Amino acid sequence: MRKPNLFHVFGGLVVSAILINMLACSDAGQKMRFRDTSLSFEERATDLVSRMTLDEKISQMGHMAPAIERLGVPSYCWWSEALHGVAYLKAATVFPQAIGLAATWDQPLMLRVATVISDEGRAKYHEDLRHDDRRIFHGITFWSPNINIFRDPRWGRGMETYGEDPFLTARLGVQFVRGMQGDDPKYLKTVATPKHYAVHSGPEPERHRFNAVVGQRDFLETYLPAFRATVVEAGAFSVMGAYNSFRDQPCCANPTLLTDILRNEWGFQGYVVSDCGAIQDIYEGHAKVKTGPEAAALAVAAGCDLNCGLVFQNDLRKAVDTGLLGADQIDTAVRRLFLARMKLGMFDPDSLVPFASIPFSDNDSPEHRELALEAARKSIVLLKNEGGLLPLDRTRYRNVLVLGPQAFSLDCLLGNYYGMPSAYSTVLDGIRGKLPEGAQVTYRTGCAIAEDFPNFECVPPKALFAPGGESAGLKVEYFASADLSGQPVRTGSEELIGYERHHRPWPLIPELQNTVYSARWTGRLLAPQEGTYGLRVNSKQVYRLFIDGQPVLSSDSAEVYTVNSTSLDFAAGSTHELRLEMLAAEGNDPYLSLYWSLPVQSDVDALLKNSDLVVLCLGLSPKLEGEEMDVKVPGFLGGDRTSIDLPAPQEALLEKAAASRKPVVLVLLNGSALAVNRADKLLPAIVEAWYPGEEGGRAVADVLFGDCNPGGRLPVTFFKSTDQLPPFEDYDMQGRTYRYFKGDPLYPFGHGLSYTTFAYSGLEAPAEIKAGDTVTVSVEVKNTGSRAGDEVVQLYLTDLVASAPAPVRALVGFQRVSLAPGESCRVKLDVAPEAFGIISDNGERAYEPGEFEITAGGKQPGFKGSADAATTSTLSARLKLL
Repeated sequence: MRKPNLFHVFGGLVVSAILINMLACSDAGQKMRFRDTSLSFEERATDLVSRMTLDEKISQMGHMAPAIERLGVPSYCWWSEALHGVAYLKAATVFPQAIGLAATWDQPLMLRVATVISDEGRAKYHEDLRHDDRRIFHGITFWSPNINIFRDPRWGRGMETYGEDPFLTARLGVQFVRGMQGDDPKYLKTVATPKHYAVHSGPEPERHRFNAVVGQRDFLETYLPAFRATVVEAGAFSVMGAYNSFRDQPCCANPTLLTDILRNEWGFQGYVVSDCGAIQDIYEGHAKVKTGPEAAALAVAAGCDLNCGLVFQNDLRKAVDTGLLGADQIDTAVRRLFLARMKLGMFDPDSLVPFASIPFSDNDSPEHRELALEAARKSIVLLKNEGGLLPLDRTRYRNVLVLGPQAFSLDCLLGNYYGMPSAYSTVLDGIRGKLPEGAQVTYRTGCAIAEDFPNFECVPPKALFAPGGESAGLKVEYFASADLSGQPVRTGSEELIGYERHHRPWPLIPELQNTVYSARWTGRLLAPQEGTYGLRVNSKQVYRLFIDGQPVLSSDSAEVYTVNSTSLDFAAGSTHELRLEMLAAEGNDPYLSLYWSLPVQSDVDALLKNSDLVVLCLGLSPKLEGEEMDVKVPGFLGGDRTSIDLPAPQEALLEKAAASRKPVVLVLLNGSALAVNRADKLLPAIVEAWYPGEEGGRAVADVLFGDCNPGGRLPVTFFKSTDQLPPFEDYDMQGRTYRYFKGDPLYPFGHGLSYTTFAYSGLEAPAEIKAGDTVTVSVEVKNTGSRAGDEVVQLYLTDLVASAPAPVRALVGFQRVSLAPGESCRVKLDVAPEAFGIISDNGERAYEPGEFEITAGGKQPGFKGSADAATTSTLSARLKLL
């Protein structure tokens, strides 16, 4: 067959587009002008909404918007997640958790990361459309980024943010939104949704009823700037409201936030979505009103257009019928929603939408995995390196002990709001890959992750193999019967059994639609170390679990969510036959997950004695810190932390490792600051790796063995204890973050060491400036060491004579640069005019004549302790505002 001529193909597409427009404008097309691509998106959205009944309009204001078949409007789920990779949906590239991306201090990198995420989101979306899969998480309206200020290290969701500084958060947030939404002049690539607008950062157990009280100065200086930047500069087309109230008004029904500031002051043209269940909170949690119709009316009138939840669909009609809300207010909200869908190209032929051609093969590609590795490397912060222990000489150590519950954990790579990579590297994997043949690497969990906390996580792909053991992943068979009878209608491989609630949708299997079905997983389970393993199945299905042919767990209920567990002893390196059967399933959302907990052995003392290097992997877990969790163990409550220390079992293991007098490198995997005071005193080297994503283990090993020179910097302050912190519930910024804290932290914001050294010279800044001036500051930075490395040039400003309370110092510019040994460069940074203003108690910004100190360097000035051994320097200058 002759290959098609490209001219003919292109011509055919043009003709198709013309015919579609002709049909849209013809009587045969019922003059549906919303399909006429020659009109503006605003005109088309207005036309479409005008054709809907009131009930049809209301149906579109929930996150699961049904089809309107008579108008040819397909169903759409607005809820998708992409915090650090496309979440919960097939294989995806998983970048470091957001707090780790912030630690890179790298704006161009953030743009590249977000561009890859949106590439994969688009690729998945169009592949799903080919299979008519429109379920939850299958859309391109992503509820990311989280740009709340991480004002207190006890907040469990701080890992999702870009840290404690409003300037750093704003700059990184702008790049993320730009990368997600693309740069096409007509179409949006995806929609980004900065959240949670606006004054929101815990406590998690109280979020559905909490009222955040904050003065106008803190509101404008700390809590709003990142939201303003992502909306005004980056053009974010969606914003998510917060659960809590702000000044006694629920954020999702707050006219000051949603109308006065967001739309009238900032010119926001997109749509506002509530956090999930937040409209229900208006009457159940905040008790602002008594009924659902009243809550729905308050939210829509204030400017909330879309409800993640059911209140709008259930109660908006009642609100209109009883006069609580006008039908025209419904029209306004629905027009905004369909304007977004128009801008995404959902009503246009793919030939007109540039992002529709992104191939599905780009998803989870080798190039994207390399970017995940680069991001992980750049996120790692070297906190301490006494005596130059790091980088390690790989030829020196022959017996290495990798110790700690985080070393083999998949959870501690992924964090929360994650996708599932097709391949990943734990810290244990990374270290094993660095050492030469003949070197022995031994792994032990060493301790429980926290006191009274059974650390169950999904059995990871590295422990599951096909029945013959020759390939990764369990064999899975699906049957069009309730009891596994008959021939399987589909057979495949699955590397993870983790279909838990809505966080990992069940695969769509057309052969099993509208029928009762069953499934069977078979294969081998690998035990990486000797000891007693916990096995657990979370389910809302009838199931049976067999190990080595013996039944070990089962449930005969498909109505009640059950959690069943047992314990089994396995030898190190042993494999065991595994069979899991799911019976009598219905629908597209079964709950079924297979978990395990690793054993804690008693031979750690002997192994420490015989080792010549210890890599100690400690920290936290997304099972301990995160969003509204059912966790109440010492140091943790409901997703938040009551202590910022290492959990007691890990602290005891640290003491034991230090007492061995062997070289010990501590690798921290966590999403928030830790008060590792004993480690700082006892151990020579400490590396902060965060939750580093799919290539985290490889990146950590690259840093430990010197294949990568660490250049990350802390986006949060590491305090010494909660004694240095104000009450968690207090949103006043005094005493919080590096900007207002006047004490001595363990490691300051902006801290990070290198394997080389940097020197600064030639600071240039104007001696005098006028109000409203953008000030350009430049400085020369040189790599004075023997290794290539990255330096983060940080620019801080202090108002020396402010008449109102002002930050101790504030970040006003930064740039990450890479320099070869002996290489230098001049870095120019522009300081915005508002940096020189002060905000009065009533919220007015003023520019007072006075004196400022500006400091340029690779760290925050003025700190002692471990930070005093920094491998960089600072320079300061004074300037006057006339």
